[in-house]
Amino acid sequence: MPRRPRVILPNVPQHIIQRGNNRQVCFYADEDYQIYLQWLKEYADKTACNIHAYVLMTNHVHLLVSTEKT
Repeated sequence: MPRRPRVILPNVPQHIIQRGNNRQVCFYADEDYQIYLQWLKEYADKTACNIHAYVLMTNHVHLLVSTEKT
């Protein structure tokens, strides 16, 4: 059964988790983390998202994100 759609309200943060496939490693070197953060900033700016907090771990990422749009 598919997951129900998220309720997205303007300016209400969402906790987003991104995991590696089968919990495999996502980041192998320090530069992998830096590149991910550059992409995160680039696409957050393009989509008008606010990144309130993030945690980058070897096999997953936690993001606290909100947007003014719905």
